[in-house]
Amino acid sequence: MPKTLIQILFIIFVLFTSGCDLFNTRDPENPDENRANFQPPKQPSIVIENLKNSFNDKNTQNYILCFVDTLFVNKQFIFLPSSEAASTYAFLTQDWSLDAERRYFNSVISKVPKDFPMTLTFSDENYSSLSGDTLIYSANYFINIPHSSSEPKNYSGNLQFNMIRDDRSDWSIYYWKDTRSSNLPSWSELKGIFY
Repeated sequence: MPKTLIQILFIIFVLFTSGCDLFNTRDPENPDENRANFQPPKQPSIVIENLKNSFNDKNTQNYILCFVDTLFVNKQFIFLPSSEAASTYAFLTQDWSLDAERRYFNSVISKVPKDFPMTLTFSDENYSSLSGDTLIYSANYFINIPHSSSEPKNYSGNLQFNMIRDDRSDWSIYYWKDTRSSNLPSWSELKGIFY
């Protein structure tokens, strides 16, 4: 064998055996924890489950994924606050966007101790079809936010979500109407307080 070939083989041998760990296995990467409890929303009911899980997990990314993505459907997000919240927090009626949703939700999460879950529950749920790709979901809701500030910890009311199936066949919320239905503050007021 020519001397240069032996030198090349020796260099290759040294490279493969000296610390490059090319043939060693590595520890697997942790799964994406941001989406741990997020299921592909192929049914409207999964959107609701994802929304509840985003509260319990205090996960803003999963929360926002429940709402319409204009890259996949020609709908803008619209939020109509409860009348009590609209009169107290005028900014809720002025082009409330998904960025505003993200901001309020992050603010709420920052006030809750790490080991305390936020809870969102629905009752008297109703799904009614508008067409094959759109439907209305209505329900009563109850929210508990175990924060340590002087603000209310419990919120309740009635909501209407209009949902649509997008180009990926995923369902999402594009219209949200909130109504206060008890002496507790509404979800809209939660947004106003923590925005």
